[in-house]
Amino acid sequence: MSETKIALVTGANKGIGYAIANGLGALGYRVAVGARDGARREDAVEKLRAAGVDAFGVPLDVTDGQSVTDAAELVERAAGRLDALVNNAGISAGWEQDPTTLDLDVVRTVVETNVLGVVRVTNAMLPLLRRSTAPRIVNLSSSVASLTRQADPDIDVGPIMAAYSPTKSFLNAVTVHYARQFASTNILINAACPGLVATDFTGFFGSRTPEQGAATPIRLATLPDGGPTGSFFEDDGVIPW
Repeated sequence: MSETKIALVTGANKGIGYAIANGLGALGYRVAVGARDGARREDAVEKLRAAGVDAFGVPLDVTDGQSVTDAAELVERAAGRLDALVNNAGISAGWEQDPTTLDLDVVRTVVETNVLGVVRVTNAMLPLLRRSTAPRIVNLSSSVASLTRQADPDIDVGPIMAAYSPTKSFLNAVTVHYARQFASTNILINAACPGLVATDFTGFFGSRTPEQGAATPIRLATLPDGGPTGSFFEDDGVIPW
């Protein structure tokens, strides 16, 4: 009988993160629910368990090095390894961000969570991922990270988000460099766009449900050996860089 696979989802107490945790749990994964807010984290764990998911909470602030170190130690004690890491936690800083009037402190804050937080968590969890026979890493990106689409005047990419969008482009670039570093290993790492999902992250604006948004990240977190790596996906396939 094969061992139960272990997944960590950051920002998993609500929205897309919760849907990813629930979806992986439905596939038989034991799910570590990473979240900053203790009450929301434990509420999510209780809901997941009520739905039949083997879940446990992991206090995790991706912007805090000690919190990330502690989270890795907790996952090691609780599970001993990690088969899938889904870097879902992120912030947006609002819908419209004019590059000519950007508050640089806001930019730093978004980069800290959306990019440096992913690097911090990924590197802390790598020793646990390396113990897996088929480790997978998924970074939650966005179609607004696509420079090809952003630069095409014939494509409607929505409002100018000069803080948020570049952080996801930055994250995509980091994902490619991880893939290059992992090229001789069994670690597959990809970026996933969930689409415009109606959650509190978007002010509940969007036509997609969290479950729909979770579909591509779940697929990438459960890729078979020999699957793609260093790529950027949405439901319809590869997104141009």
